[in-house]
Amino acid sequence: MFRWILLFVLIVPALEIGLLVWAGGQIGPWWVVILIISTGVLGAWLAKQQGLETLAKARSSMDQGQLPQEQIFDGICILIGGVVLLTPGFITDLIGFILLIPTTRVPIKNALKKLAQRWMNQGRVRIFRG
Repeated sequence: MFRWILLFVLIVPALEIGLLVWAGGQIGPWWVVILIISTGVLGAWLAKQQGLETLAKARSSMDQGQLPQEQIFDGICILIGGVVLLTPGFITDLIGFILLIPTTRVPIKNALKKLAQRWMNQGRVRIFRG
């Protein structure tokens, strides 16, 4: 897992810089700045909307006496998507929007569930009940 994070931290910024320089040459540096600011604002708005919707669903589940499992995974994706959208770049913006849009979030959410289940089966994660 650490290897993937390290690769992400090293490779993605280099690709982002190259893509930003290329885009600046194609459409001009000011348009690139406007795009970066616009995606940040749109992403923050979308993250807020999705976060509030997920929180309402979680409250509804808990009111019915159910564990808000789906909403927990949605919340994780929304948090990561919102944070990634705040970093300048087109690749990270794409990742952020994928994590914020409910229909594109589903496969990532399912992968997170499988990873969490695997970690619990391996004993990496322990759940304590009071």
